Amino acid sequence: VFQKWVNREISNFDYLIQLNTMAGRTYNDLAQYPVFPWILRDYTSEELDLNNPAVFRDLSKPIGVVNEKNAKTVKEKYVFEHSNFEDPLGMIDKFHYGTHYSNAAGVMHYLIRVEPFTTLHIQLQSGRFDCADRQFHSIPATWQALMDNPNDVKELIPEFFYFPEFLENQNDFNLGQLQMSKEVVNDVVLPKWAHSPEDFINKHRKALESEYVSAHLHEWIDLIFGYKQRGPAAVEALNVFY
Repeated sequence: VFQKWVNREISNFDYLIQLNTMAGRTYNDLAQYPVFPWILRDYTSEELDLNNPAVFRDLSKPIGVVNEKNAKTVKEKYVFEHSNFEDPLGMIDKFHYGTHYSNAAGVMHYLIRVEPFTTLHIQLQSGRFDCADRQFHSIPATWQALMDNPNDVKELIPEFFYFPEFLENQNDFNLGQLQMSKEVVNDVVLPKWAHSPEDFINKHRKALESEYVSAHLHEWIDLIFGYKQRGPAAVEALNVFY
């Protein structure tokens, strides 16, 4: 598979799906759901220029430190917060992030508008929808929250590259309204450069298969599936998870 990918006989999307499968990730287990990278960082321009490297996320860094400002906080946490952490037996190794880039709650967060994930989310929240401000309501806002908060480290799921329906509230669920703006949470707010959910998926998939991502995707794979997952390489890459 690797050789086929290097020779460009299979797409970046297919390679990532196969890597996820080999790593034991599966659509049948929300706790081990396939994980895909955030690949863009431009969600505000009117047009998306895939020939401009500046529109892409730095794939060599974990999502928690793509914003350079967060790196200092994350390093300090590794040194200090661990000593405050409730660990009387000293069994827990030091970590940079107390949450994970892929977990069941995160999958339900993204897929809240489609069943069976809607029902699963409601069950998780004791029989009701979580408050609107915590819902997945906007792609630009979700990216901005990642940039502002080193504790939010959710990567993406494969649906962001092929499944426009999850961005639409086709079942007319009452997801509430945002506290500050009073905006009703309905369909997911898209980047300015996307004119519809289908257009978003189309452009996002093109971005995934772009020259820039093809040249840098291995750096992200090292973090998630490769040698930077643990040990000294993970510490150096600010990539240690609780």
